[in-house]
Amino acid sequence: MTISELSNQLADAVAAASGSIVGVGHGGTGVIVADGLVVTNAHNLREQVEVFFPGSSRETATVPGADVDGDLAVLSVATGARPSLQWRPAEATPRLGEVVIGLSAPRGGALRAGVGFVSALDVAFRGPGGSTVTGALEHTAPLARGSSGGALIDGEGRLLGINTHRQGDGSYLAIPVEAQLKERVEALSRGEVPRRPRLGVALAPPRAARRLRQAVGLPPREGLLVQAVDPHGAAARAGMRPGDLIVSVNGTAVASVDELVRTLEVAGENGPAELLIVRGAEEVAISVRFDRAGAAEEGTA
Repeated sequence: MTISELSNQLADAVAAASGSIVGVGHGGTGVIVADGLVVTNAHNLREQVEVFFPGSSRETATVPGADVDGDLAVLSVATGARPSLQWRPAEATPRLGEVVIGLSAPRGGALRAGVGFVSALDVAFRGPGGSTVTGALEHTAPLARGSSGGALIDGEGRLLGINTHRQGDGSYLAIPVEAQLKERVEALSRGEVPRRPRLGVALAPPRAARRLRQAVGLPPREGLLVQAVDPHGAAARAGMRPGDLIVSVNGTAVASVDELVRTLEVAGENGPAELLIVRGAEEVAISVRFDRAGAAEEGTA
């Protein structure tokens, strides 16, 4: 394929997707994914959400469901005859080096497009609620301010991901299209907000944990140091205390907050989580049962 042919293909992809990109609120973007439904980031939401369409028209939207921890929201709004963006098949997983296009239209302004490459897969980031969001896609498409919630499309103009935010190094993160994302969008459109397992603890990073244990004469051990425990959380009900060191969940070692979040999500789906903690110099096994109603809150894990 020549450079000219590639350029034409990418321009055609942008043109095909252009009618599905909308502005959300004062500084975000959204994507029409079905008749009357727009997907955006949860952090774009305000008390009253306006959706700006190409051509300067606007409509007030309602929010049937917002997953703050996962930074995803679904808006219900009259989209008229505007097209919904075609989803890329979930089995067509993104590849490192794949060419991608980021699209945005903050406040319904002119469509903006940036071309880049998939630069990393399975990246974790902090959501607006402070929880860790896993499985993000990192790309290098340059995007202007107000692009969060917009579409990341592939070379055929299909939705590959929902852009979230720019990282400090200039790359952008997106929530990738997969079977689970479709299920999440459909559930949010029905008003079903996910409840993730929460320990209800504030944690010190591994480096601080090693330093604190050394300061009180305890042997070194990899893990996450519990600094505070929510008295109403799942960890408190299981008997966890400040000063405990979490070293594994269901036999899987955890040396970072991201690893702990991943293992807790799996454990929470399958029943109680069996945590191995170190209290002083003694190993203690505790069983944590999560409140499926989501009442337990957490600090950083």
